[in-house]
Amino acid sequence: MAAEIENTSLEEQLLEVIETEDTLALHAFLDKQNISDVAELINQLPDRESEILSNLSMHRAVSTFKILDFPNQKRIIQELSPWKTAELLNGLPADDRTSFLEDLPSEVVKELIKMLDPEERKITLALLGYPESSVGRLMTPDYIAVQKDWTIRQVIRHIRTVGKDSETIDVIYVVDEKGVFIDDIKIREIILADPEKIIADVIDNRFIYLNVTDDQETASQALKMNNRMALPVLDDHKVLLGIVTIDDVLWVATEEFTEDIQKIGGSEALDHPYLETPFFQLIRKRVGWLIILFLSEMLTATAMAYYNDELAKVLILTNFIPLIMSSGGNSGSQASTLIIQAMALGEVTIRDWWRVMRREILSGFLLGCILGLIGFIRIFVWHLLMLHGLIKDIYKPHWERIGLTVSFSLIGVVLWGTFTGSMLPILLKKLGADPAASSAPFVATLVDVTGLIIYFNVALYFMQGMLV
Repeated sequence: MAAEIENTSLEEQLLEVIETEDTLALHAFLDKQNISDVAELINQLPDRESEILSNLSMHRAVSTFKILDFPNQKRIIQELSPWKTAELLNGLPADDRTSFLEDLPSEVVKELIKMLDPEERKITLALLGYPESSVGRLMTPDYIAVQKDWTIRQVIRHIRTVGKDSETIDVIYVVDEKGVFIDDIKIREIILADPEKIIADVIDNRFIYLNVTDDQETASQALKMNNRMALPVLDDHKVLLGIVTIDDVLWVATEEFTEDIQKIGGSEALDHPYLETPFFQLIRKRVGWLIILFLSEMLTATAMAYYNDELAKVLILTNFIPLIMSSGGNSGSQASTLIIQAMALGEVTIRDWWRVMRREILSGFLLGCILGLIGFIRIFVWHLLMLHGLIKDIYKPHWERIGLTVSFSLIGVVLWGTFTGSMLPILLKKLGADPAASSAPFVATLVDVTGLIIYFNVALYFMQGMLV
């Protein structure tokens, strides 16, 4: 019997309990599961999601709701009874509640805010009042603050009293009577200190903080570079308004990474998960870039038409056009992806443009030389096979010229592609645009057009006498 239960999936076990219509049994079953497993059950059983959440204890319901995707959260709120919705929203930490509300239509937000308790409503409205993508939207007011004249004994007593309502107790924040930030102390230092010591004797006045209007990306970098789990958020007068924790920043970083990947792929960022995005909205998000890239590729046709006479005289040159275009586009896409990622991680800034350019010019030249050498060897090997009658002779006696044309063209095109792909994200950042907008397809298209011009001009030089 035990083996049968073990082999039964959690989903099947849940459905069996639901079929009994025993509310107490359902409640007990759900409370025995891990929060992550409950969230997975909600994902697997969308028709049962509100029922599952309603039969969880409020603390576990809040914890589960926090880790669900936005579409699931939205559906659950729509299906829950008004009193259950109010209980859930009031139970959510202020930062998580703000993150959920900011993605909803304004009319819906107004109705949901009415369900909040007066104090929670005040906090939520304050957080929603900060600029979008600012640290103010991420911070939580649930932290432990003490004063510098308190003893360690008083602080520990205070932690035991209010700690359960705090986002984290890893760090304790020291403020004065007006709420002005003084310092932060790790809980370890408090536990190990003499109980009769006062906080003023423990603090070292070395701290890192964020301004409430700082960009969320700034928070991500600050937490990473300083190896912190949380950072205080201050206003312009150094008053402590809240804290930003690593878990909230990770959610934001994941969302930004997803958006960047979509933009790099040549599409507008999706507002919802792929399968949750309406079909025609998906088309609208993709068609814009495709039209732009299509019109750009028309310039490629124009460039080829300009050199029609030369191509007619040496048709063999057309065989290498795909090779030249793809090599330039690939090198450009490679460089742009590397630089966009480096900028996202804070490894490269606008001020580093000169260092980036030097590295990429040298890289592009060496990569071009490698591909150019391979191209020349390929033509040479084909020529040997032609001499022995193994394949049709298409190069005639001009194989050296063709080989040099292809080789030097690859050097020029790869060098140009690498330079363009690396500099375009930095230029866009300088202009205040999103570097991810210099998507790989866009860079590839740009390099295609210019690469053809490089190729044909190199051909005009090496194929002199054949193109007259």
